[in-house]
Amino acid sequence: MKNFYFLLLVLFFATNLNAQAIYKTLNSYKLGADRELKIQLPRNYNPEEKRNYPLIIVLDGDYLFEPIAGNIDYQSYWEDIPDCIVVGVKQGDSREDDLLYDEETYFPKEQSAAFYEFISSELLPYIEGEYKASNFRIIVGHDLSANFINYYLFKDKPIFRAFIALSPDFAPEMTTRLHQRLKILDQETFYYLATGDADVKALRTSIIKSDSLISSIENEKVLYKFDDFDDANHYGLVGQGIPKALNQIFGLFKPINAREYKEKVLTYEESPYDYLIKKYQDIEYFYGFEKKLIENDIRAIAAASNKKDDFYSLEKLTKLVKKVFPESMLSAYYSGMLYEKEGNYRKALIQYKSGLLLQPSQFIDKEIMLEKMYDTQEALND
Repeated sequence: MKNFYFLLLVLFFATNLNAQAIYKTLNSYKLGADRELKIQLPRNYNPEEKRNYPLIIVLDGDYLFEPIAGNIDYQSYWEDIPDCIVVGVKQGDSREDDLLYDEETYFPKEQSAAFYEFISSELLPYIEGEYKASNFRIIVGHDLSANFINYYLFKDKPIFRAFIALSPDFAPEMTTRLHQRLKILDQETFYYLATGDADVKALRTSIIKSDSLISSIENEKVLYKFDDFDDANHYGLVGQGIPKALNQIFGLFKPINAREYKEKVLTYEESPYDYLIKKYQDIEYFYGFEKKLIENDIRAIAAASNKKDDFYSLEKLTKLVKKVFPESMLSAYYSGMLYEKEGNYRKALIQYKSGLLLQPSQFIDKEIMLEKMYDTQEALND
């Protein structure tokens, strides 16, 4: 049943993405041939904006691009993950040659070595020259291509920061090499690995062994996640693994939820406002791009400030909101809240009235502003 719903979801995404996908042909010197690409840009992509987007390279783009791009589009719409640029590399009849490895060294050879260089020295420069892609890069593979993505880990400085390996068909020695390499990585790297209880038996055995080795690594720079899905075969596990992997990779980016609010915001040694600033600074440091302040996080910090009776945080938050959202009802709403906290209901009422002329936000509209006005008026009359 899970696989049935997943197929429906993929068909939905595929139907809606056909109009959005950009199809490009890249002439490759390394491959001596053209290579077809599928590209999805964020919904509100604007090349004039001073903003860069994480880049996701999808191998086996013939069939893996749509579920990846669909998940990105859906989750970024709800601000759970950032907007991303997704690039699918079509492999078609060249797949086996692209992903081949030497029978002695178990590293790429001939055509696969050329394909390896195509990705690193032709595809990435092309995409970054055409679009506003950041240096936070993710690479995704399934089966043979999930083995192939690991070769990029063996560069002195890996060009990808996150690896999504969905039911990889590991080359001999890859498990041992992965263990050795991940132990000594010195930059933050995400690694996601998945199999299912109905996966191909030989692959599942190898993947379980790999998990036992990788999970034993004590390297704070490696952020590792493994999933072994119930009732999932070699292809069905892809639909379950993609959102889990994205949630893992962009965990820090996510809006403040109830658990984070309770366990981190309220217990933070400094003020709730300081927690907010640090969270956004960490996002910029970790992912290489600035996250826009979102209303969900404003509400969480305001709630924590009120709960802790922290006037300093509420004052700083109000100034930040007015700076970031000067034309939104948010600025008037939080200014009014600050004056209420001071006991200055007259100024609070003025702020709420002025908010009626501003643009509504996700959670604040005219009805809420009017309700605040009536409540403040009552407080004035008491």
